[in-house]
Amino acid sequence: MSKVIIRILPLLLVLMFGGAGLASAQGFSAYIGLGTAQDSSSNQGIDTYGDGNIYYTPRMGGVFMNLGGDFMFFPHLGVGAETSFRVTQGGYAGLNYRPVMYDFNAVWEPVAVTSRVVPEIQGGIGGVDTRFYYNSQYCDQFTGCSSSNSYLESSNHFDVHFAAGVRFYVKNGIFVEPRVDLRYVHNFFQFGSDFVPEYTVNVGYTFGRH
Repeated sequence: MSKVIIRILPLLLVLMFGGAGLASAQGFSAYIGLGTAQDSSSNQGIDTYGDGNIYYTPRMGGVFMNLGGDFMFFPHLGVGAETSFRVTQGGYAGLNYRPVMYDFNAVWEPVAVTSRVVPEIQGGIGGVDTRFYYNSQYCDQFTGCSSSNSYLESSNHFDVHFAAGVRFYVKNGIFVEPRVDLRYVHNFFQFGSDFVPEYTVNVGYTFGRH
């Protein structure tokens, strides 16, 4: 998980520090959240190791972490970027896997219900990087047992992203946002559907909020 964060963090820092200088005039938000992304199984049986043993593909699930930020150029319109990834590796047909989803979005905030309740809609494009790992264990009488987790390869797919949520500002710029994301992942053959819903609760802060 640390390697995933290290790769994504520079993008979020560019958004944060690039927008922070204009935050007093416009508004920049950064957030982190937890939730889950779901997809059905492709119901494929795979002889992963060529030894006659068949392993079946799983459903997508588990705990996902969401990191993102957005900058509002106008009172109700802006741009943003985010990534969402499975916190731990899951099992996939005899291997381990971790999906990493990333998107670049237009952000629209319709007229606020109140100053503390702000609906938000996002739409954009991005990709899904499904990474596969081999987990092995080796034992001998001299050193005992040790395990290793080796990266094997990735499968990358283009996606179209849509999200809708509501930010509840609890104090000053601090907000809590329940959100639903939907991604159309082109040719997502590793799983049973090209449509991947995600359910997340984000916690963040809006700089320059009046």
